[in-house]
Amino acid sequence: MLDKKGIVGLLGGVAALWFATMPSTRAGASGPQEFTEIERGRYLAITSDCASCHTVPGGKPFAGGRPIETPFGNIVAPNITPDLDTGIGAWSEEAFDAAVRRGIRPDGTRLYPAMPYNAYARMSRDDVDAIRAYLNSVDPVSNAVIANTLPFPFNIRATMRVWDALYFKAGEFKPDPAKSAEWNRGAFLVDGPAHCGACHTPKTFLGGDRADQYLQGSYLQGWSAPDITNDKRTGLGEWSAEDVASYLKTGHNRISAATGPMAEAVSLSTSHMTDEDTRAIATYLKSLPGKASVETPLPANSATMSAGSAIYHDQCSACHGIEGKGVAKLFPSVASSSMVRSNDATTAIRIVLRGARSVGTREKPTAPGMPSYGWELDDGQVAAVLNYIRNSWGGGAPAVDAKDVSRVRSDTALRPD
Repeated sequence: MLDKKGIVGLLGGVAALWFATMPSTRAGASGPQEFTEIERGRYLAITSDCASCHTVPGGKPFAGGRPIETPFGNIVAPNITPDLDTGIGAWSEEAFDAAVRRGIRPDGTRLYPAMPYNAYARMSRDDVDAIRAYLNSVDPVSNAVIANTLPFPFNIRATMRVWDALYFKAGEFKPDPAKSAEWNRGAFLVDGPAHCGACHTPKTFLGGDRADQYLQGSYLQGWSAPDITNDKRTGLGEWSAEDVASYLKTGHNRISAATGPMAEAVSLSTSHMTDEDTRAIATYLKSLPGKASVETPLPANSATMSAGSAIYHDQCSACHGIEGKGVAKLFPSVASSSMVRSNDATTAIRIVLRGARSVGTREKPTAPGMPSYGWELDDGQVAAVLNYIRNSWGGGAPAVDAKDVSRVRSDTALRPD
């Protein structure tokens, strides 16, 4: 059985950017050309974070079986090894491409957008053929998976025709000639294989992207994914492009550290990208202006701020500092954290209640953690300390109420991690 390190080891030896960007041959070529395509496909599978969904932690790579939580119920990721009976070994190249870039299975039925085909549509046919060549090279695993476990009426796949008509747009990525090659590479990665909007763009009640709130933060699986535009208050405005690239490559920078679902994305995907690609993503994200929102801080002499100040200085300041600056690349700066100031405080509440362990990577193997305080602080005290952190040192954010903490406490109690 492979643990996460084993998966990363299998995916290791990532091809150089040359492999990631050069024109490919069709799957099925032989000799050096076939090796080149497999290497290119492996890199694209990493940037697409295929292992995160299709590998059960500790299980066989790409054998499927991992439940994916959606607002409509759980979908189980299928087996994408080349097993002929339970995987994709018997699929034609055309069928694989249709599934990846159009969300259509070999039998003509529709996939659910938990498979981000709406993002993968930005890849080319050569990209998809390279991924298929790589998947053909992994060990086949016999593992029959029942993917659709949604309740009625969401289990009716025909309804996806309506969803596709509303939210799916086919078409490969088209570079903007007015932008640099690095910017275009970053835009392709963010909107295409890396499918950042799947987590970071708010969704409609039908689960489609709210295009007018592109990458401005969303909620998923018990976490609030932060705003990753260049918004100064809630986004990456306090981060330099180097900070963004460092975070993607190592899971840490001078301000923050990756935890929760993002820790897994860093571990299995972004930390294995080339330096050129993480810089390209940073360049693109830093070009997005965000909503430029302003929030008036809570009065410093209010009851919640006074109580929060006392708790912070007693419980938090030893690591995060009296002025909230933390220790670069070790303890996050809560004074500069856009996640802390997010309009949706779910992640901040969850971390205070349950603690968190940051990701360890090859470049930054130390994975500092924060202890849980849910056993020690009641809901009102958690709200108070967060109100103090969110509204001090020049920051401002909406007030957190005890009932918000109670909601997150109840939700996380039902979750394994």
